[in-house]
Parts: sequence; structure tokens; C-alpha cells
Amino acid sequence: MRDITVFSGSAHPDLAEEICSHLGTRLHPVRLNRFANDVLEVQLQANCRERDVFLIQPLVPPVQEHLVELLLMLDAARGASAARITVVLPHYAYARSDKKDEPRISIGARLVADLMVAAGASRVLAMTLHSPQVHGFFSVPVDHLHALRELAAHFRQYDLSNTVVVSPDLGNAKEAAHFARLLGTGVAMGAKQRFSDDRVVISSVIGEVTGKDVIILDDEIAKGSTVIELLDRLREQRVRTVRVACTHGLFAGGSIERLSSLPEVEEIVCTNTVPPPPKPSDKLTVLSIAPALAEAMRRIHDGESVSALFSTS
Repeated sequence: MRDITVFSGSAHPDLAEEICSHLGTRLHPVRLNRFANDVLEVQLQANCRERDVFLIQPLVPPVQEHLVELLLMLDAARGASAARITVVLPHYAYARSDKKDEPRISIGARLVADLMVAAGASRVLAMTLHSPQVHGFFSVPVDHLHALRELAAHFRQYDLSNTVVVSPDLGNAKEAAHFARLLGTGVAMGAKQRFSDDRVVISSVIGEVTGKDVIILDDEIAKGSTVIELLDRLREQRVRTVRVACTHGLFAGGSIERLSSLPEVEEIVCTNTVPPPPKPSDKLTVLSIAPALAEAMRRIHDGESVSALFSTS
């Protein structure tokens, strides 16, 4: 692929290398320099002139560092006369800041989208945004992928005859219903209220789960408070077994250890949109979304339909 040029920030270079392996192209180096006053400088160390440039950078902790690094990469590519610059955003951390639900708070998802476009982004390739409206915050084309096919392919190895997919809240119910159709199972959901970043209350579970094997599906797991609260309700309903699935396994603050210590949790499944936790659990399975991202990048480069990737899903 002569006219494609791929760079990676420092957030998740292993994923970028795997994507380039599937594309059959080289991952070009990026020089990152930090001055004495803590200011960052980025140099893209390959020719970008009239090239189709892809910049791979999930916004993972430290999020602000990786965001500024991405903005500087965008500016460098634009200044180097790239023909088109696509941001490959496996995880968009600011997507959770998508509404004004209290007075005088910022809508970070929209602001950061504007920053990327101002810095030079021509289009965005994202994976499982926190909510559908975030797509509309970008003033450039967005290709929005999901990891439900990869997750479904993993769970099909099990006997699903007594299984139900459970969404922790109504906001994720549509994705859970889609996932349940892929698996041929029933679906249920929790009635959730969030009071703070780490305090949620699930008052009940809507749907039949008693005696069932449960797959909990969420878009991301950070502190794990939602899943742990849902597990309390499922325990009251006397479910048989529980497996947990998500796209973005952030697992902050020791949440992977807390979830793994629960005896009813047989498996925790996530994808590699973000780097795996430093101390992975024996119960953790990490699936690769590099092939899906690589195929979407190839289609963007060749001017083919990206939505056709999901036409049979």
C-alpha cells in the first residue's frame, strides 16, 4: 500500500503494530521530545506529502498527555502537506462527557472533537463510542465500528441454550439486544441510576434471569462499580453463572482484581482497544480488534464502504 502512511502515538504502540501487520504496511516512527519547561514536541519521521496518513492513538491514561500528543501529531501531518489525515481512535475517553446534566459543566466530548478537527483531522475512525450522539460532535466524517462480532465469536464456543445477555442500563440496551441477536439468546437490562463517577444504584433487573447463565455486556469497564452493583441484583435473582464482556477494559483502581475475586464471575472478556492491565487476571480474556480496524483503514484508503463490514451483523 504505497500511498498509505501510518503513525502511532505512545498510548498503545502494540495495537498499532498489529494493525500494520494486518495491513501489510510499515508503522513509521514518531519522535517525541519533552523540553525543560514540560512542553511536548512531536516529529513524524516519514514523508507525509500527498499521502493518506493514519494516526493511531486511543485516549487512555494519562489521557491529557495522549490527547496533546495526538493534537501535535495532527498539526505535524497537516504541516507536512498530508493529502488526508484520519485519526484512528480505538478509545475516546471524553465520549462519556456527552451532555449537560448539571449546571455550568463542560461537554468535553464536543470540545475535544473540535480540537482534533482544528488541529487537522480530515476524518475519524472510532470504536464503540459511549453514546451515539458523540458521533455528531465531529464536523468531519466519522466511521464508527463496534466489537460485537468479535465478542460474539468468542462466546459462541459455549453452550448458550440457557443464556441471557444483560445490559447494566437502558442506555446500552440497544447494543445488548443486537449482541443477543448475534448469539441467539434472550436479553434483559438493569434499571440504573448514577449519582457520581463511582456510585451507581441498580434497583432491579428487567427481564427473566432466574436460573440463567448470564453474559453482562457493557461498552467499557473502568472502576467496575456498575458491574458489581448489577451482580448484587443478579445474585438476588439466583442466576446460575456470570460472564462479563466489554469493548474497553480500562480496569482502573484494581477493578480487575475485585471482579475476578467474585466466585460467580467465570470469565471477563474485553478487547485490546486499550492496553491490558499490568497484572492481568486468570479470568481475563483479551480479544484483538486489530483485524477490524485494519480492514476499515484499508476500505477508507481504497474508497470502499466501511458500513458493509456490518451488513451481515
